[in-house]
Amino acid sequence: MKICVVGSGYVGLVTGGCFSEIGNHVVCADLAKDKIDNLNQGILPIYEPGLEEMVKRNAEKKRLTFSANPSEAVKGVDVIFVAVGTPSRSDGGAHLGYVDDVAQMVAENITKDVVLVLKSTVPVKTNSRIRNIVKDSKFKVHVVSNPEFLKEGEAVADFMRPDRIVVGIVDGDQYAQDVMQRLYHPVSLNHEKIVLMNPESAELTKYVANTMLAMRISFMNEVSTLCEKVGADVHSVRHGVGSDARIGTRFLYAGPGYGGSCFPKDVSALVHTGRDNDVEIDLAVATDKVNQRQKGVLVRKLRKKLGGDLRGRKIAVWGIAFKPKTDDIRESPALTLIDAVLADGGIIAAHDPIAADNARNLYNGKSNISIVDDEYDAAKDADALVLVTEWRPYQSPDFEKLKEVMKQPYIVDGRNIWSTYHLKQLGFDYEGIGVIGK
Repeated sequence: MKICVVGSGYVGLVTGGCFSEIGNHVVCADLAKDKIDNLNQGILPIYEPGLEEMVKRNAEKKRLTFSANPSEAVKGVDVIFVAVGTPSRSDGGAHLGYVDDVAQMVAENITKDVVLVLKSTVPVKTNSRIRNIVKDSKFKVHVVSNPEFLKEGEAVADFMRPDRIVVGIVDGDQYAQDVMQRLYHPVSLNHEKIVLMNPESAELTKYVANTMLAMRISFMNEVSTLCEKVGADVHSVRHGVGSDARIGTRFLYAGPGYGGSCFPKDVSALVHTGRDNDVEIDLAVATDKVNQRQKGVLVRKLRKKLGGDLRGRKIAVWGIAFKPKTDDIRESPALTLIDAVLADGGIIAAHDPIAADNARNLYNGKSNISIVDDEYDAAKDADALVLVTEWRPYQSPDFEKLKEVMKQPYIVDGRNIWSTYHLKQLGFDYEGIGVIGK
């Protein structure tokens, strides 16, 4: 099939790359000419394991091309994916201006009937909104809701081996249904992955899924606080609770709060959607409230241990990305920590194996912060080391070397990965989150 993906960011590149990988001819279009020029040279704007190789491979085969002229790119294609940004507004709702612009551009420039697929995360009723925009096109535009469920760091695998493919189609639109089933057939060979529903259900499913996962994280973070008060160990509690098949073990890990581009935005959007329809989603409100509080847990531990004053204290930070296997630092708990230490007059030396450049760009020109290339350089003369992101190179470090280079051997383990390493016996002052450190 001939496909155009409008928007060449995270979702657009993964979608375009993966569809070309299974044999389709795909053009990724974006108005950002610099981005398209880089893509034509094999330079991707994001880091995602396996994606760069896939993009280059299919570009060489001419199955994947890039265009800075979306109006031309949509001509002659069978399917158009909308993968542009829907940033949060100040009230928590989603800004739909980019989505509306794409719909208008499609209506004015297509040269045949098309299926227009809303891959961007959008509020309920957006499908209806877009159908109204394209209704006067010279050609038939079948509007489909197909939210993405890609995990950063595992997006290519998620696309190729999906748990489910949610497809929202207006009742009676058999053409759109047939196209979507044909499109996703290569990744549904072992069993049918498509879950068909109406557009409103598909739009809501994305928000509900991410909010439910965020809710589990926030709940366990609250439990971790209680564990510290009563002498319980959150690892043991998690294992005991997660052994119940009705609950399971996923997303039950205590930590410094969730971040990234999806959970914070989607939780807020669900709350906003509820309020727009006179429904207060109290659990979603509480999920966000707990997360905002939890993102301050690391600096609170530092202040308590170091006498309440971080002025002049050097804090080493390991991990800046909001999770491993991505360079995405948006809403990362590490940024909350760094900003708080700097505001207190402290000094930051941070390291991240992938996201360092993004952090350097963010803090360019700021004083008392350095983003270094070696994790042990970050720890040199530090009053404390804080682990924020559990990258593999951090999981079994040279603790003897750390003890030698640090000013004082104080560790705050924001991911509890060292809680069983007997660091106290090695002479470290160790704190995790809700754990009984050994």
